[in-house]
Amino acid sequence: MTDDRLAQALALFALSQPYTLEQLNRQRDTLLHTWTPRRFANLTNNPKKYMQAYTKAEEMTRKIEEAHLLLTAALDHQRS
Repeated sequence: MTDDRLAQALALFALSQPYTLEQLNRQRDTLLHTWTPRRFANLTNNPKKYMQAYTKAEEMTRKIEEAHLLLTAALDHQRS
């Protein structure tokens, strides 16, 4: 686990060390609510703009999930 990836994950979640699992999960829920691809369904009637927004939302959702896994693992590592 590199410090750079950890710093990027913390920046995505707008958290700093030390953080708790509750803070991490709350921030994850907020980010996923913001970036869920379904939110872009009625955004525009332009299919190209819709697909751009939908693709960006999918990408952000993947980043959020990866960052959550990384930060959870780091938190478990700190506890042990």
